[in-house]
Amino acid sequence: MFDYLDSGADDEIILRRAKDAYSDWEMHYHCLAGLQPPLDLSTKIFGQDVSLPFFGCPTAGNRMFHTEGEAAAAKAAQHHGTMYGLSSLATTGISDIGSMHDGPKVFQLYVWRDRGLVQDVIKKAKAGGFNALALTADFTWYGNRERDVRNGFTIPPNYSAKQIYQAIMAPAWTWDFISNDPYNYACINTDVPADSLAAFVNSQINPAFSWEDAEWLMKEWGGPAALKGVVRPDDAKKALQVGFSTIWVSNHGARQLETSPATIDVLPSIREAVGPDVEVILDGGVQRGTDIVKALALGADSVGVGKPYLYGLAAGGTPGVIKALDILRVELDRAMGLLGVGTVDELKRRGTDLIKKRHATAHAYPMNDPYSRPNGY
Repeated sequence: MFDYLDSGADDEIILRRAKDAYSDWEMHYHCLAGLQPPLDLSTKIFGQDVSLPFFGCPTAGNRMFHTEGEAAAAKAAQHHGTMYGLSSLATTGISDIGSMHDGPKVFQLYVWRDRGLVQDVIKKAKAGGFNALALTADFTWYGNRERDVRNGFTIPPNYSAKQIYQAIMAPAWTWDFISNDPYNYACINTDVPADSLAAFVNSQINPAFSWEDAEWLMKEWGGPAALKGVVRPDDAKKALQVGFSTIWVSNHGARQLETSPATIDVLPSIREAVGPDVEVILDGGVQRGTDIVKALALGADSVGVGKPYLYGLAAGGTPGVIKALDILRVELDRAMGLLGVGTVDELKRRGTDLIKKRHATAHAYPMNDPYSRPNGY
């Protein structure tokens, strides 16, 4: 289960690169900014007021990691006053989430083949108080997660000798699993058991889903919507033409196409292509508050996080997710203060003056003098 959460596609090159790319951007801070705590971390996401400029991305099957699942993430988002994102492959129902989180919510939709299924989940999302839709466009084929193959990963566990041994080594997770009701994928069809998820997804994912289909979807939804999975400026501009209000820069957590670009690296070009007034969301590789600062400064209006809050969920349910988001909040507040900006709007406005690409030779030590390099490196 941990490797399902933690892994990426193929050799996991882009999984590492997506995180490491943030270190290529430096924060050129201002001294003596005269800031008065607390800083203002509030902003708008999909036109709705939130207390934080980051949120938990829609992620599938949260009850695999802890029995509270998506409910824990929704309660944590409510606690912190930020947006919540629910996956089409969630293990908690749309109406249940609506009763736990009364703030802004985005429902994530895959490119399903069955238009009746699409219309049904859209209707449920509207009834559940979801004010925005996100169409995931980078999931037309299922990514190759080789850790899952090596582990013999199944949903639920297949009770092989290897998985039984792993379960014995993780008694807290095992007790959580066997002492609670089985879960299903509650947003699509409660008759589809978890162990037939792969067959369902393979039968419903539509590689032929086109821009024309996306235009139809925008008319069906009729509200704020993001195209999620954009890494190219031309696709960003095309998305606006067919009716999307928001561009969501994402590579699906590095779980789909190996050696796809790090999202933080393509963000500036996408912001330039769509102009200053179009909402842009970014996710991918975000694991620190400093990562969030850099994304906001380079063109994002808000930032999605995935693995950090799922680690918190697996560790401790609702309190674990609250803690994970709080760690990021504290890091974000500290980074903004040290950078010399007091609000998210100021950070975005002054971004390119504060965040600059590190040049490979900018801080190089003389290669012919080993004693001038730390630890002889």
